[in-house]
Amino acid sequence: MATHENDSLQELAGDSSVNDEEPVDDLDEATEIIPYTCSITSYGADYPVDALVKRIETKDIFVPAFNLDMPEATDIVGFQRQYVWPRLKADRFIESLLLGLPVPGIFLVSEPSGILMVLDGHQRLYTLHAYYQGVINGIEYALSKVQDRFNNKRYKDLDIEDQRRLDNSIVHATVIRQDEPTNDQSSIYTVFERLNTGGVNLQPQEIRIALYHGKFVSILQELNNDESWRKLYGKKSTRLKDIEMILRFFAFLYYSSHYHSPMKDFLNRYMATNRHLQKQSGNELRKIFNQTTQVILKGIGEKAFRPQRAINAAVIDSLLTGIAKRLINRGDIHNNDILKTNFNKLMNNANYRSAIETGTSQEANVRTRLSLAEQAFSEIP
Repeated sequence: MATHENDSLQELAGDSSVNDEEPVDDLDEATEIIPYTCSITSYGADYPVDALVKRIETKDIFVPAFNLDMPEATDIVGFQRQYVWPRLKADRFIESLLLGLPVPGIFLVSEPSGILMVLDGHQRLYTLHAYYQGVINGIEYALSKVQDRFNNKRYKDLDIEDQRRLDNSIVHATVIRQDEPTNDQSSIYTVFERLNTGGVNLQPQEIRIALYHGKFVSILQELNNDESWRKLYGKKSTRLKDIEMILRFFAFLYYSSHYHSPMKDFLNRYMATNRHLQKQSGNELRKIFNQTTQVILKGIGEKAFRPQRAINAAVIDSLLTGIAKRLINRGDIHNNDILKTNFNKLMNNANYRSAIETGTSQEANVRTRLSLAEQAFSEIP
């Protein structure tokens, strides 16, 4: 009998090591607990295999990306390159269906548009689609090391009876939909976290990229390549921490009046509000981000985000927000000497230091560092 293992979310995330990550002094957002009582409707649905394949091809079912390195050549929108099943496992999965054996179910999220997002089951769905297309990982897909009647056969080579049996094989799906709140997918986020166990765990921003996919994600990706930002932050984060910092800046700049801990819930809520750029346009976000990073790099220098050796996330969010508000309110900054002097005074302020070093997600500390940073730069000519 063929054996199977669930293809869990960490397989989609890939095996990127965090050992080479730029060190960031920040709260451990992944351990924060969102105080929600989930309001979710779920139901079971049995899909024939051929119906699943058709839905993938029509993009009625899609697999979200948990990182932004999408493959350049793929005919399946949403299927990212982290397909990790070995061929033997894929072939035996197909063989099990041909033999009429039960296979593990999948989890789908019903989005408001009616499209179904794959929460768990990417490897199985990719394998099915690849077998029907006759190509897997760029090579011809014919079964091997299976029963003789199926060996060396592509889907189109199967006997009509075997094709029909595979087409009519059932994959059970659990379909979930968030009922309340209706605007931020917070309960679905929690489900992502709960299914994300073992291996290399998905980080909060990786889940956001998947859950709140849209135009805002594209802007965040674009701005992460900004030349000044890269000099200030350093090398790119394989776990999207740098993109999370850009999101955090925009959230505090435009949404700080709604802040309450935990931090990851605040960022989720803001990202949901501007998922399709319905609050701030792409041009607005580009303009203020580019201006702010250029001012910091020119006036303070490449070490602006590093009060000690490591990048400090609380310095990033408050420094970016304080200078951005100055630029919005009064235009260009012309005196870099005063800018640098005021920055140094801010970094030596005991109240500010306290707010960036401990309890950085606490409401009082967030308000303190944002207020002090805004005051420090508001009058610079």
